[in-house]
Amino acid sequence: MQEEPIDPFNGDPADPAAGLDDVSDDAESEPLTDAERQDVLEDLSDLEIYQALLSPTGIRGLVIECEDCHEPHYFDWDLLRGNLRHLLSSGRPRVHEPAYDPDPDHYVTWEYARGYADGVHDTLTEGNEDDKE
Repeated sequence: MQEEPIDPFNGDPADPAAGLDDVSDDAESEPLTDAERQDVLEDLSDLEIYQALLSPTGIRGLVIECEDCHEPHYFDWDLLRGNLRHLLSSGRPRVHEPAYDPDPDHYVTWEYARGYADGVHDTLTEGNEDDKE
């Protein structure tokens, strides 16, 4: 007795899932270029800063507009960090699905997080410049 369902596309050259085997963890992929690798390392560094600044305000992570499905994807800090590390090690992003019923009020965009961090930095820098006068 077979425990798994029978694949209705088994042997079909038009199998819509045929290309999925190519994105398995065992598949060879081209490594990231030096520039791409540097971008991912910078994103990881920025992510640490954003989490340190935004978590105390109730922000749980970042929202990213997916280029493939044109839907917002909500990532908590740890999941996004894991995805970036996976990209560094494998050279390709993880397959993803939108989060289940996230509260959009607890997520911000990369741009918002960057602006918030820049604002905090500028405020701290201005305070130090006033002390020197």
